[in-house]
Amino acid sequence: MSRQVFLYDQPERFVAGTVGLPGRRTFFLQATAGSRVTSVALEKTQVAALAERMDELLDEVVRRSGGSTEVPAMAPTGPADTGPLDTPVEEEFRVGTMALAWDGEDQRMIVEAQALVELDAESEEDLAEAEERLLQDEENGPPMLRVRLTGAQARAFAKRALDVVNAGRPPCPLCSLPLDPEGHVCPRQNGYRRGA
Repeated sequence: MSRQVFLYDQPERFVAGTVGLPGRRTFFLQATAGSRVTSVALEKTQVAALAERMDELLDEVVRRSGGSTEVPAMAPTGPADTGPLDTPVEEEFRVGTMALAWDGEDQRMIVEAQALVELDAESEEDLAEAEERLLQDEENGPPMLRVRLTGAQARAFAKRALDVVNAGRPPCPLCSLPLDPEGHVCPRQNGYRRGA
């Protein structure tokens, strides 16, 4: 069976979003073009890392071009896409590895998210070699979502993704861990709850 690649070249919509209540949210990347929708699950930290790295890469493109690129220095102003994920949200796979690249010729950000794969190996070297072989195998590698975005689309994605990550549970003012609705045992209070 050949590798399954979900390709979106400048999709109508590419967003990070969640399903569930704060503290129990499942994070997704979702690409939409016409009636075709692809959703892949990932961790909150992966969403944050992707958004931050995307902004850094775009900043570098702007810097190297001396401002002569079509990439905006900031997320476009105007109505932002704050809508929920398109339903039904059907997980194609859980993301393991992600990659970013800039196609200077076409002025496009390339985002790749590959499925999480479990590998058996005797040593760290064997594991690294097995991972590299699997990721480079265009014929039999893990399923992958590949999205090509304009600079403006990439900036808008990064802004929304960071907003989604930060919209979770508020942090404890003492330890910065998330506060649960049921209560919070703060390690900085040695297990004692603060009175209201």
